[in-house]
Amino acid sequence: MLLSLKGTFPPAILALADGTVFIGNSIGASSAEVGATVGEVVFNTAITGYQEILTDPSYCQQIVTLTYPHIGNYGVNNEDVEADKIHAAGLVIKDLPLLASNFRMTETLSEYLVRSKTVAIANIDTRKLTRLLRTKGAQNGAIVGLAAGEAVTQARIDEALAAAKAAPDMKGLDLAKVVTTREPYPWSQTEWKLGEGYGTQAAPRFHVVAYDFGVKLNILRMLAERGCKLTVVPAQTPAAQVLAMNPDGVFLSNGPGDPAACDYAIAAVKQIIDSGLPTFGICLGHQIMALACGAKTFKMDNSHHGANHPVKELESGRVSITSQNHGFAVDMATLPAALRATHVSLFDGTLQGLEHKDKPAFCFQGHPEASPGPHDIAYLFDRFTALMATAQEKK
Repeated sequence: MLLSLKGTFPPAILALADGTVFIGNSIGASSAEVGATVGEVVFNTAITGYQEILTDPSYCQQIVTLTYPHIGNYGVNNEDVEADKIHAAGLVIKDLPLLASNFRMTETLSEYLVRSKTVAIANIDTRKLTRLLRTKGAQNGAIVGLAAGEAVTQARIDEALAAAKAAPDMKGLDLAKVVTTREPYPWSQTEWKLGEGYGTQAAPRFHVVAYDFGVKLNILRMLAERGCKLTVVPAQTPAAQVLAMNPDGVFLSNGPGDPAACDYAIAAVKQIIDSGLPTFGICLGHQIMALACGAKTFKMDNSHHGANHPVKELESGRVSITSQNHGFAVDMATLPAALRATHVSLFDGTLQGLEHKDKPAFCFQGHPEASPGPHDIAYLFDRFTALMATAQEKK
């Protein structure tokens, strides 16, 4: 944002629980309208995909800092969303470009944030903020977006600091039941294609029940693209209800919060895996599958959020560049005999993939469906459909 245009946007305050304060400009809704926004402050290193990031339910109760300096240059549109609303608690960026241009654009990023009643701050030193988070780990924070004509005062700074310090700790929070669908629904929309838009799966080969712990829509599209008719069910759906649908497979979605708090999901997934149904989990679904099999999870000091994370498949040695968004991980040292590690992060060695030795069940920590990319590890969806095809042949 050019310094000469600072006056176009009112001031805003970002306060961290450790007492650090940043003063910038409000590019979203004002706190007079929606109140101060609080959440765990994390940083994401992706260069593109800010609209997908904002609408990813996995960012519920998190304030996202984007490390790439220029955010908003291609605006937003009605198609590149991962849910029906913005789920991120707030947005932090350095520069909001003066112009946004794209043939699919319907509005600017700032217009989208205001319309969605999302608080956001620009024109701060995001490199300093990122280094702080990298060193100290993710911590709670608050953004106060001031109204037009309002000045930054010590009282407003104190208000932001108090809100940051009062925000709940992510550890122990069950957010899957907050973001999940309230009722089951069918899904048949397939992937987006240039000049065509989204398609429809008219001749499905498989019926998949997908647990919505905070599912991203592109996951559903990629499953439908591969011949699946989907029934999406709420996070707290009992296993007996899922098994009664007689599906060919069960999918466990991504989502926010602490996996260990989702005791209802852990119990259901244990029954589903024991039944022998092909099962595939992503992100929170990966963690829940591990917990259901007897492993443990932990809160990471430095969470993974970005689109440049190298992951190694242990059996083949194949390295994929992946999209990541998680603050909890499965403790590899606690894996029971029934589970085998399949993938590890080449950044920090943390566990990225698992498979069950005796049941057709596997899972992955990252986001293989990443809409803006990378798409290196999308082959996991083919692995899931292959498991269902094998199971069909045995019937």
